[in-house]
Amino acid sequence: MSTAMNFGSKTFRPRPPDKGAFPLDHFGECKSFKEVYMQCLRNNHFDNSRCRIESKEYLECRMDRQLMTKEPLEKLGFNDLTEDLSEENEARS
Repeated sequence: MSTAMNFGSKTFRPRPPDKGAFPLDHFGECKSFKEVYMQCLRNNHFDNSRCRIESKEYLECRMDRQLMTKEPLEKLGFNDLTEDLSEENEARS
């Protein structure tokens, strides 16, 4: 019986995934943001397009506490929300 994998080879070097895996929130630092987001999903029949603000706030919490790599919000698909905020800030000035 042979195996398809050769674990004795030194040429294979595992590397972490680029996206999708990040440290768990063991201390519950962003738990309140997660709960608000999950409640929004439940209230909107799991239509995540209606909970984008809550999603953005949850991801910002994770980035601020180094639970995930800091990324520009535009790169995470929140272009419209960041533009709206910058327009509001300009209107206040």
